Amino acid sequence: MSNLETAPTELTCTNADDQAGRVWLLRPREVPLGGPRAMTVRRTLPQRARSLIGAWCFVDHYGPDDVSGTGGMRVPGHPHTGLQTVSWLFSGEVEHRDTLGTHALVRPGELNLMTAGSGIAHSEYSTSDTSVLHGAQLWVALPERHRFTDAAFDNYAPPVLERDDARVSVFLGSLLGRTSPVPTYTPLLGAEITLPPGGSLDLDIDPAFEHGVLVDTGEVTVAGVAASAGELVCQDTGPERLTLRAGAAERARVLLLGGEPLGERIVMWWNFIGRNHEEIAAFRERWQHEREQPDSGEHRDAQASRQYGASRQYGEFPARWEETLPAPELPNARLKPRE
Repeated sequence: MSNLETAPTELTCTNADDQAGRVWLLRPREVPLGGPRAMTVRRTLPQRARSLIGAWCFVDHYGPDDVSGTGGMRVPGHPHTGLQTVSWLFSGEVEHRDTLGTHALVRPGELNLMTAGSGIAHSEYSTSDTSVLHGAQLWVALPERHRFTDAAFDNYAPPVLERDDARVSVFLGSLLGRTSPVPTYTPLLGAEITLPPGGSLDLDIDPAFEHGVLVDTGEVTVAGVAASAGELVCQDTGPERLTLRAGAAERARVLLLGGEPLGERIVMWWNFIGRNHEEIAAFRERWQHEREQPDSGEHRDAQASRQYGASRQYGEFPARWEETLPAPELPNARLKPRE
């Protein structure tokens, strides 16, 4: 998914100082995906109080959204660098196309993970059969040693594990004896957990991980902190156990995210992750050039070929693409880092 903000903030992100299991609540802000009738997402990461949970650097939660009123998800071709996108649906269906040649459908209960590496572009549209769209879009920052890796796309449908009162699907990393085969570049955890009204689950967790619990539906108490739908409970490294307890009134569903602290400063702006302002500016300039020169080979501008070389950083655009998103203007001045 693209960050469609027209004036995105440039953020220098670092992991918060570890305070041995500190737990606190992050509330979301609403961000429209497009025009006045567009679908709205609830964004809990990044924000001033917290930039990263492990290498998880971006958390958008949306729906249940009646696509007859909003048009659903309509995100034309757009670029990414230095990250992995994690798409997870609860209902509906999204069509994905990218510059690797991938054409895939994102379905409920299936992980779609796209590795951007040095550069990729993709589009996302909810399908005509979708009446209600509901899910989460997450980004993972790639560490310095792997951030220019080759682009890739992975799909995985994890089995559902029943444990005590809970139903658990582990889509990244390991939990409760289940391990996802999908590769990541830092130690990570991602799982969907559903609890009946009043149900609870005690989890053995890696004390070297930071953890976040995104509440999708219901009310949940996480390590003693109560949270409602759309809110994110964060816990620093240290504890070896994590307890989830649903409210008595209704079923609860959460996404459990975790990972070792990234330990690196990253700069996020629009759909790019880099390490400094100049690098982000270069990513933007290259994208603007490639979207204005979509054809390859003999139709490529000769001066641009001398400047950028024969290869395309973001790949060859799919023939089905009718439009791509222009990058917003960079801020007039470098913004101060947020710690």
